[in-house]
Amino acid sequence: MAKRPRKTYTTQKRSEILAAAQKENLTANDVKRKFGVTPVTYYSWRKKEGLVGRRGRRPSLLTQSGAGSNIAVQVRAGVQAKVRAVMPGIVREEVTNYLNALFTMNRKPGRPRKTL
Repeated sequence: MAKRPRKTYTTQKRSEILAAAQKENLTANDVKRKFGVTPVTYYSWRKKEGLVGRRGRRPSLLTQSGAGSNIAVQVRAGVQAKVRAVMPGIVREEVTNYLNALFTMNRKPGRPRKTL
């Protein structure tokens, strides 16, 4: 199977395609049919521009503007840092509670419980 020649796009053309796709609410397959850009390439461009939204949804207003993408990146990084700091404690507590519940169900009355 012969490879197709690789097509390159200027920065301006990429921006035009992304803007049109966003304005017309096109899917990756729509972009492929209309502009000939593969879905992988389209998603790569979106990610580089900070236009990554949830699957099937338009990106938020924060990520749609050029300056907003920087704010969105900062907010996302802040939230991720807080989640990473809190998550180990939550997981530890949930596992402890689960194990305590699991081992106390099979315990005979009158025996003292051991905690982890």
